Amino acid sequence: MSYFDRMKIKFQELRHKNDVLILSIESSCDETSISVVKNGREVLSNIIASQIEIHRRFGGVVPEVASRNHILAISNILDEALEVAGIKKNQIDAIAVTYGAGLVGALMVGVNFAKALAYSLDIPLIAVSHVHGHIAANYISHPDLKPPFVCLMVSGGHTALLEIKDYNSFKLLGSTVDDAVGEAFDKVARVLGLPYPGGPEIDKLAKLGQKKYDFVISHSLQNTLNFSFSGVKTGVVNLVHNKTQKGEEINKADIATSFQECVTDELCTKAAKAIKMTGIEKLVVAGGVGANYRLNEKLREFAKEKNFEVFSPVLKYCTDNAAMIGSAAYYMLKDGLGLADLSLTAKPNVNL
Repeated sequence: MSYFDRMKIKFQELRHKNDVLILSIESSCDETSISVVKNGREVLSNIIASQIEIHRRFGGVVPEVASRNHILAISNILDEALEVAGIKKNQIDAIAVTYGAGLVGALMVGVNFAKALAYSLDIPLIAVSHVHGHIAANYISHPDLKPPFVCLMVSGGHTALLEIKDYNSFKLLGSTVDDAVGEAFDKVARVLGLPYPGGPEIDKLAKLGQKKYDFVISHSLQNTLNFSFSGVKTGVVNLVHNKTQKGEEINKADIATSFQECVTDELCTKAAKAIKMTGIEKLVVAGGVGANYRLNEKLREFAKEKNFEVFSPVLKYCTDNAAMIGSAAYYMLKDGLGLADLSLTAKPNVNL
């Protein structure tokens, strides 16, 4: 019997097991992370090796450098994750791995490591979307949270509103037509000469400034749930360029505040509109930009005014981590989804 035929049988058996331990691997960008998650909600370990300091000197993530550092770190991260969880390899029920979206080279390190580990242990391999992982981060942070809810996805690569009907049933309500919001934050940070990663730096600087500039979001999308952030990014670029040409002082804090207010207003307005349209009175925030202080503050103001609940992951689960992948994998397993064979490969883009 082939490996995959054996895994089909084991996979079905696991669906009915009371306690399931999943070892999950995340390497989609510049964090190497391995976690052990029990029953989708209990994190026994979540080890992350960040490459931020390595890439900061370049002003952003260099794919080849990221891949090499994943290779250097991943074996040690596995050992540490098992040690912290207090378990042995033979106690693991399944391996989960992010197969997309992300940097292909970085993803390949995690995918190939996961395939080898699953094969050596003769246990099922579960392929997980990075995007679905960000949604599942909320199940760890809020143990009583269950679908249905509306999700505001705000990450470096995705900005979208989704109706989460069940753990593995999603409906896309709207998405960005150009830049993702995290990408816009990073680009504006570079224009202002702020270090990588740009999002947290904008958030920090904006607390020191005032809203003095009226940046504009495209009005062509105001009757939809889609987003566009290229215009506001271009507005910042033009403002900085014009002031530089005229030799005028550039108040970076005021620009950061004005940019952040414009972007977070748009995110909150569209999220509230999605709540009203679906009639679902729960909003879940997912993705790295979910760590933004002003966004969270505004969403709670909107929620109080419009009478809905807001859920965000705790800070350590907002950014890339393997625990969220393990949580998503558990609910995929329970629905009989995601079983992968040894032909699994990395994908730079996946459907929301």
